[in-house]
Amino acid sequence: MVASKKPASFDAVTLDPPAPSPAESRADEVLTPAYWQDACKHLVKKDRVMKRLIPQFGNACLQIRGDAFTTLARSVVGQQISVKSAQSVWRKFSALSQSMTPASVLKLKVDDMRAAGLSARKVEYLVDLALNFDTGSVHVKSWESMDDESIIAELVAIRGIGRWTAEMFLIFHLMRPNVLPLDDVGLIKGISDNYFSGDPVSRSDAREVAAAWEPYRSVATWYIWRSLDPLPVVG
Repeated sequence: MVASKKPASFDAVTLDPPAPSPAESRADEVLTPAYWQDACKHLVKKDRVMKRLIPQFGNACLQIRGDAFTTLARSVVGQQISVKSAQSVWRKFSALSQSMTPASVLKLKVDDMRAAGLSARKVEYLVDLALNFDTGSVHVKSWESMDDESIIAELVAIRGIGRWTAEMFLIFHLMRPNVLPLDDVGLIKGISDNYFSGDPVSRSDAREVAAAWEPYRSVATWYIWRSLDPLPVVG
């Protein structure tokens, strides 16, 4: 999956969303991280760029909505296509069933999924995702007690989900506070713009900068994305 300057596959279909279909009805609840204010105070004290950036965005913070399966299904649908196309395909796909669950996806006909605008490869990915959830291959109930790398390992074993998607899921769905997505183009560009006057930045450079963000690298990453695009990023 190609990372973009902000996590397009996650927020593309949730920023300014259209009226929800029946399958999206349970995604109305919006959650915010309990640690956000503490993280901001910490980052302002530890990092000169964060001290400048964080006040610019007032009380804005990361928000999530939706269940784990729906969030990952949306990420698959949104891969390699524009925001507008992702919204259109997701609306058509989610309308195929009264509820967006692994079991309901497994009951869908391939022809109907293709007619919704999904490629043959994405149909395979969505079916594999549904199978992993339906059979319990992913341990959703155990994620709260699992460390980040263990969850990433479990997710990347699913076809169509790479490390970047798994890291976005950790940030935007599980609200893990200390994720550093070094494969994200936007994070690297934001670090370049804010810390190196636009000069090229290596992964090593980015990791060194982010050392000051511990243990809230997810929060600092969110503000770096906001520095590139002030629109709120919603999971």
